Amino acid sequence: MIRYIRRAAACCLVLLVALLVNAARVQVFQADALDANPANRRIALARYGQPRGDVLVDGDAVTGSKDTRQPLRYERTYTDGPLYAPVTGYSSQVYGTTLVEAAEDPVLSGTSPLLRPLWGGLTRRRRAGHAVTTIRAAVQRAAFQGLSGRRGAVAALDPVTGRILALVSSPSYDPGRLSGTGRAVRSAWDALNADPDQPMLNRAIRQTYPPGSAFKIVTAAAALDAGAVADVDAPTTTPDPYVLPGTSTRLPNEAEGCGKASLAYAVLVSCNTVMAHLGVKVGLPGMLEAVGRFGFNDTGLRIPSAVAKSNFDKKMGPDQLALSSIGQFDTTATPLQMAMVAAAVANGGELRRPYLVERTTTAHGTTVVSNGPRAYRQAMNPATAVRLQQLMVDVVEKGTGTNAAIPGTKVGGKTGTAQNGVGNRGHPYAWFISWAQGRDTGQPAVAVAVVVEDAEANRADISGGGDAAPIAKAVMEAALAG
Repeated sequence: MIRYIRRAAACCLVLLVALLVNAARVQVFQADALDANPANRRIALARYGQPRGDVLVDGDAVTGSKDTRQPLRYERTYTDGPLYAPVTGYSSQVYGTTLVEAAEDPVLSGTSPLLRPLWGGLTRRRRAGHAVTTIRAAVQRAAFQGLSGRRGAVAALDPVTGRILALVSSPSYDPGRLSGTGRAVRSAWDALNADPDQPMLNRAIRQTYPPGSAFKIVTAAAALDAGAVADVDAPTTTPDPYVLPGTSTRLPNEAEGCGKASLAYAVLVSCNTVMAHLGVKVGLPGMLEAVGRFGFNDTGLRIPSAVAKSNFDKKMGPDQLALSSIGQFDTTATPLQMAMVAAAVANGGELRRPYLVERTTTAHGTTVVSNGPRAYRQAMNPATAVRLQQLMVDVVEKGTGTNAAIPGTKVGGKTGTAQNGVGNRGHPYAWFISWAQGRDTGQPAVAVAVVVEDAEANRADISGGGDAAPIAKAVMEAALAG
């Protein structure tokens, strides 16, 4: 009898151990997988059971939360949604998160362990934190109003720190339309995705364009650093027209007097021939090294959201290199990348890593993670930067960029008109990159890149100096106003 009791007890012990092992497997080893399972509605109920933390601009929240009294209780709201959509992105109960809402989601949703003290972690209590951006409201609004709904983008940086002061994409959208779970949200999603103007595309950091003549600043820096040009005022050997190497194709100029023109004159009036020839003279290895110092071909740049790679082909013939050196062929850049080009010139050749989130905080404002100025690349020699600064100032004072001049302020700029479409049949894009230095200061205040798409404009009307420069001027004035 005792033998049977012992066997029954042993069997019960085995079952108990198996039960404990299974409980451990489920609660410890599979906990993360079960938490992440889309069928686990408890996670969604907890996520939306409290207000989401806010995204701040100039100390003011540009986001909020609305109590719907529904099972997924709190929906995201946005103040001036279209204005700040390229910064915040959206937080949708159906479609997830993007941009800052995605990059800082652990803090904004309250799931980051950095937000909870020990006892909060033990009780799994959530207290959402906030994301403080580097955006300045006045600069952002100036860029948004300058584009006036036209397709295009603006990026503005502090050249000294890398802080992003404005990030605008147009046309924009209201991310609040995607916040809930009803039929209206799905209809808004379908309408936004079907819109041919692509309002949800962040053109400032996710769209690349041929930079056209604005890229000539990069080629000029490469030529000066490589010693292909020693004196910016000395004549070059470039004929007009210039025949692309290995072909019978003649590269034209829209400006006059480009035959054997100096680098200074070529930048002033935007000579294609001189800059294309200089790119070939530097050579592909030299150009690749130079563009890399500005950030081209970097696939890992984040602000903290991912930035699309700006491209300069690594394999091409001399004729393609000539076109690439004037911002054509396969050369493409985001507006943020071209703002970085202007910032590097303005900051003496030193390029700072751009960043959009100044810090994240707890609900009570205590800093959790702080970001600050960080070195990115030495884009050019300091002496080269000094020369290019003067060339860009000349463009604004007496060249193609006079529409960006600000009385009493040192402003440098470069226009660009980039062809696009099959056989260059599409309407060109207008570019303007610039920087400004305030009165009685020894360092630049802002660097700006503007690109304008305009399907209705003639080529003569869409020049960088005509369409993009006035927008850049307004953005620089807003930044200088403090």
